[in-house]
Amino acid sequence: MNSEELAEVINTTIRGEVTEAGTATGYREPLVRFAAADDPRFLGLRRIVEPSHMLPHELLPGARSVVAYFLPFSRWVVEANARHQEQIAPEWATAYLETNILIGRINARLIAALAEQGVGAAAQPATHNFDPVSLVCRWAHKSVAVIAGLGSFGVHQMVITDAGCAGRFGSLVLDADLPLPAVEAGAFTPVEPKQRCLYFHNGSCLECVQRCPVGALDANRPTEIPFRGLDKQLCRHHQKTVAQKYGVVSPADVCGKCAIGPCSFESAVTG
Repeated sequence: MNSEELAEVINTTIRGEVTEAGTATGYREPLVRFAAADDPRFLGLRRIVEPSHMLPHELLPGARSVVAYFLPFSRWVVEANARHQEQIAPEWATAYLETNILIGRINARLIAALAEQGVGAAAQPATHNFDPVSLVCRWAHKSVAVIAGLGSFGVHQMVITDAGCAGRFGSLVLDADLPLPAVEAGAFTPVEPKQRCLYFHNGSCLECVQRCPVGALDANRPTEIPFRGLDKQLCRHHQKTVAQKYGVVSPADVCGKCAIGPCSFESAVTG
């Protein structure tokens, strides 16, 4: 099976699982992109995210490609969270729980389907794959998504894709080649992410900062380097408070108030 055929298996599997999810949560069309496992930006994550951030070959020996995908929530899920001014909408909490489970199913099915083709694959959980004290993640799905070309970070530290930022990311590492967006002289040429955040574009929007219920986003020192303008401890404490309020077995430790602005459904920057 060549790289294009493998890409088709991946795309078909992801879209099929979303279509047949049977969840209360609705989704828009998934986005899928690929990256080379030896893209130097993975090594760069040890500088800008975490010194011990895993490289693709540490997740899967012999890694050659990385798959990143985004499952954007349906408009009504986001609008429900926007209507609830003082609390998190049940629809948003449900979407978080159901989508994490869905990503696990997608990854499991992909790993099995690829194994039938003699391709090895490995994945990390959609969430709670971080240190509970430092809140540091050794495989950051959002940063991996940026490297794969799915989107760019906004001032709210969410990744804004062409389908917005309201949704969930998953990723896998493969020991086979996949089609890449740019090849020059036989070597992969990384494509820099398109700017999709209005604040970084022209300073015209800070709706995410204004909507944060606990002031975890710092408008005075925003940066495109992940997490430098976010008080992760304050944000996490608020999420855990939300989880306790819902009192579910698998805690919906979410908020999402920073993801209901003009970049919810599409890139806020046109052109």
